Amino acid sequence: MTLRYAIIGSGMMGQEHIRNLNHLDGATVTAVTDPDPGMREQAAMLAGAEAFSDHRALLSADLADALIIASPNHTHHNILMDVLSTNLPIMVEKPLCSTVTQAREVKHAAAGRPVWVAMEYRYMPAIARLIEEVENGRVGRLRMLAIREHRFPFLEKVGNWNRFARTSGGTLVEKCCHFFDLMRLIVGAEPTRIYASGAQDVNHLDERIDGEMPDILDNAYVIVDFENGVRAMLDLCMFAEASRDQEEIAATGDRGKVECGIPSSTLTIGERRPVERMGVALPLTRETIPVDPDLLELGDHNGATFFQHEHFLRMVQKGGRPEVTVEDGLKAVIMGAAAERSVKEGVPIVL
Repeated sequence: MTLRYAIIGSGMMGQEHIRNLNHLDGATVTAVTDPDPGMREQAAMLAGAEAFSDHRALLSADLADALIIASPNHTHHNILMDVLSTNLPIMVEKPLCSTVTQAREVKHAAAGRPVWVAMEYRYMPAIARLIEEVENGRVGRLRMLAIREHRFPFLEKVGNWNRFARTSGGTLVEKCCHFFDLMRLIVGAEPTRIYASGAQDVNHLDERIDGEMPDILDNAYVIVDFENGVRAMLDLCMFAEASRDQEEIAATGDRGKVECGIPSSTLTIGERRPVERMGVALPLTRETIPVDPDLLELGDHNGATFFQHEHFLRMVQKGGRPEVTVEDGLKAVIMGAAAERSVKEGVPIVL
């Protein structure tokens, strides 16, 4: 049986979902919706699907067995509150909502329903291997986790919604909810305290949108303490295009260390041994985790969007549970919002 998908929000990420679903056996995109005529037309042509300007009209047409919400962050809450009444399986792009209050309301409304929060980074092959190695005890008892994203500035989006904290949730919600989700997943515990230092130092300073300057952070350090004693750190810079890898993750325990890089899709494993003198390098195991080149052409997430859709489709077909729950999405928003607050107030935020 082929599962019919409707895409709500047909911009850059919505079209990435379409390309990946076009590549996935057992899936077809039958409807798209977007209030912007240009994005709506592009998505309809890409999918060969019927187009709507409003998600409520799409729902009334009864063309879908599953929904993908890829609209701007600040629209997620209202759309979710509308579509949850359908009981259709839903994948909603990160962040779940742009505010903690809205995310809590969605969690309550979505209780017991198949809602999957799209955290693509979990499914990047090199990151998935790092998670597996940590879970299998390769580093021993995990004590520290470091995540670095050094990348390009925010891209232009329709309506410039990603230029302002009020519509995006702020950089540490909009962009970094991915990394806070990874922290909870890898550490296997809940955060207790967050301290962040950040600023808008380089990007968008010369932009004026309806006379207003964007207010989103372009760099930050975030330290997170977890209830099991593990500490995690995020190092974010959004004016660092000239980097070897865009994302680097290092998980270090009492027996060793596992590192991965994206988009190089590399994995490095080192085990601790007694060292007799300074400067003696311990042997490391290095490998490249292969990613199908065809999948790399489908989007900007190292093949992860396709793998995520494989898992989502299997959930729908077999009646399973979401691997990334509304609770996971809520907690990532809480962590991002706490980090944003810490930057503004200059104090640690106790959760």
